[in-house]
Amino acid sequence: MGTIRLAVLISGGGRTMENFIALSRSGRLPATVELVVSSRAGAGGVQRAQDAGVRTVVVPRKGKSLQEFSEAITAELDKARPDLICLAGFLSMYTIAPQYTGKVMNIHPALLPAFGGQGMYGHHVHEAVLEMGCKVTGCTVHFADNQYDHGPIIIQRTVPVLDDDTPDTLADRVFEQETIAYPEAVRLFAAGRLRIEGRRVRTRLG
Repeated sequence: MGTIRLAVLISGGGRTMENFIALSRSGRLPATVELVVSSRAGAGGVQRAQDAGVRTVVVPRKGKSLQEFSEAITAELDKARPDLICLAGFLSMYTIAPQYTGKVMNIHPALLPAFGGQGMYGHHVHEAVLEMGCKVTGCTVHFADNQYDHGPIIIQRTVPVLDDDTPDTLADRVFEQETIAYPEAVRLFAAGRLRIEGRRVRTRLG
C-alpha cells in the first residue's frame, strides 16, 4: 500500500499522536498524520498537533447524543479521507461508520481481554493490575469495533510487574512498549499484511 493517511483521535496529552508524527517525519513510519480530532477542547494534544502543523478539530462529546457525536466525527474523517484511524487515548465511544469498518485501531494499556471495558483507562488500569497482584502486564493493539476495548487483537507486548511498582512507574514501562507496538501495527496495515478472520487477526508474512 505504501504511505497511508492517518487520522488520530485523542482526548488528552497526545503522546501517542506525537510519536506517530515524529516517526512519520523521520521516515520510520509509512504514514502521514492528516487529521487530529479531540473530544476535549482543553486537551494538551490539541496544541501539540497544531504546533506540528497538523489539521486539528475539536468535536466535544458534551451536549451531544452518541449518534450526533459520531456523525460529527465521521464528517471530519470523510473530509480527510484517512486510510486508517488510530484511537490514541480517546476516551469517548465513537460509533464506527460503515466505510471505516476494519480501518480503526485502538491501543489499550493492558493485555486484553483483561482489565478492559468502560472506565478502564489510564491509571485506572495500572491500579487494577497492581491490586490484582499480576506478575506481567503490557499493551494491546486491536482493531476497534463498537464496544469498549473489544475487537480482534493485532499485537500484544508484555512487561514485568515489579514488587515496588506504583501506577506511575508501571505506566511508564507499559508506554515504552506502546511506542513500539502501535507503530508496528500501522506498518503491518500499510503493507497490507493484516487480515481479520472473525475474532482473530492473521498476519501475512512479508
